Amino acid sequence: MEEIIASALEKSYSYTEYRNHISHLLLQGLSTGHTQSEDLTHYSSLNEVRMNRLDKTIKILPEVQERLKAVKGSYIWLVISEGWCGDAAQLLPIIKKMADENELTELRIVLRDENPELMDKFLTNGARSIPKLLIVDTETNAVFESWGPRPAGAAQLIADYKAAHGKIDETAKTELQKWYLNDKGHSTMLEIAQLAELIEKRF
Repeated sequence: MEEIIASALEKSYSYTEYRNHISHLLLQGLSTGHTQSEDLTHYSSLNEVRMNRLDKTIKILPEVQERLKAVKGSYIWLVISEGWCGDAAQLLPIIKKMADENELTELRIVLRDENPELMDKFLTNGARSIPKLLIVDTETNAVFESWGPRPAGAAQLIADYKAAHGKIDETAKTELQKWYLNDKGHSTMLEIAQLAELIEKRF
């Protein structure tokens, strides 16, 4: 696993590099990933607008700030993502601001389709669901915990909708966006902060 992580990190982006990469591709009418389509490019464009807004508006809860600053270990927060992914657009700006709260935490982002070996180690119910946050030891590249692809409340909303309707359609996606809007990132902040604390206590 450590070798897979090391290989992925060599191909990783900072948050700014990731944003710039997506913007550059959009200027060419492209999205990230091996599959190209008008829909994926459209989603990437919408996500860029969404991330621009969240970068400006997301505020980390004071209690979460305190909990993150108290973490003493040195970690890489490695996120598996793609530019077209709606959940990633909602969550990456939050994860970025959380990582910024502790100078010992470094955020790196890798693309799912460029790292299939890594992705397949962190499937969700057998699927390559993203985003996926891996909390990695800076010195050894050991993965302590993973989180994602959604906070628990959002995951439950999608599971309930699929159980009731048999599939995830545009209505489900709209309901999910409403959930994220109302939640203001708080569930994600609290879940990831708790995970970071658990790792500290364990090691």
